[in-house]
Amino acid sequence: MCSSKIFYKADRDSDECYTKAYMAKKSIKAAAKKAAEQTRLTKFLPLMLLIGGVIGTIASLILTYDQVQIWKDPTFIPQCSINPILSCGSVINSEQGYLFGIPGPFFGLITFPVLATVGAAMLAGARMKRWFWLGMQAGAIGGVGYALWLFWLSLFTINALCPFCLTVDVVVYVLAWYITLYNIEHGHIKVPAKLRPLSRFARKHHLDIILFVLLAITGYILYHFWYYFGQFAPF
Repeated sequence: MCSSKIFYKADRDSDECYTKAYMAKKSIKAAAKKAAEQTRLTKFLPLMLLIGGVIGTIASLILTYDQVQIWKDPTFIPQCSINPILSCGSVINSEQGYLFGIPGPFFGLITFPVLATVGAAMLAGARMKRWFWLGMQAGAIGGVGYALWLFWLSLFTINALCPFCLTVDVVVYVLAWYITLYNIEHGHIKVPAKLRPLSRFARKHHLDIILFVLLAITGYILYHFWYYFGQFAPF
């Protein structure tokens, strides 16, 4: 009888040890997976900032050049004025292309080189404090707000789209998205417990989400201007 109790106790202790070992192994795997995701995002964001900053700077330089040429000669037609819908000149000449009396491209000449510099610094090993990333987050939100506002005006007030402005918009959306994910991943933005599953979903499907948003915007542009683009459809 005593012998059976001893064996039972030994089996129970063995099961408990196995369970603890299994849970510890599972926790280690989860921690390793999370660390790997952080490492990927940490390596990915600097490159995104550098490339996006360079593309945004080039687009802003082209728009600034066109703006100066239009100031010199009001009849100047930018090369990106392709048709009545894709027309940089219509957007640049509009009142909506200014913010506080300053042409929109001038803001790009300030912000995009800064973003490219931050990306290059991170690639070189620089690490920024939380206050810096919160400032980046505020700037990203402001950039998205301005881009959406100008995009809305382009659709419904100006009735024309600027290809280089759209390029800048895409850069702003993508960089803002990944800056937000980076801040969440590294704890710079505190996510409430109820929203953590949504946060994990966003980080897991980050590329799917941003591609869906960009495709949705493209689809709406085609829908809105279908009265023009429809004539080129093969059906």
